[in-house]
Amino acid sequence: MAPAKEDLLDIVIANGSSSPIYEQIASQVKAAIMTGELTAGEALPSIRALANDLRISVITTKRAYQELEAAGFIETVQGKGTFVAGGNLELLREERLRQVEDLLGRAVEAARDAGVEGAELRQMLDVLLEE
Repeated sequence: MAPAKEDLLDIVIANGSSSPIYEQIASQVKAAIMTGELTAGEALPSIRALANDLRISVITTKRAYQELEAAGFIETVQGKGTFVAGGNLELLREERLRQVEDLLGRAVEAARDAGVEGAELRQMLDVLLEE
């Protein structure tokens, strides 16, 4: 099995964020999985090790891992550790598509608020896609 990512998992907790700490951890681990920084079968730090590294409660770290496991991003093997779930490429693609749809929805809303017509918005998107 792959070595633990205890020294390589770079999670930053923003105390001023409106998101709870467990959500910040879960979203950063999810992002690392979606970008390929963490790959299927790769070991994650233990709950206790991550909590110590981040100087937060074990309960908070456990909740983040539970959220990720419930969403299918990680799996825990009793007595062996926690690993990036394998075979979830379709899940990752759906998650990415949902994020893109959300961002595009916000862009359309902002364009409407600014009085930008659909044709002009499409033209802007085409220019951005060419870059």
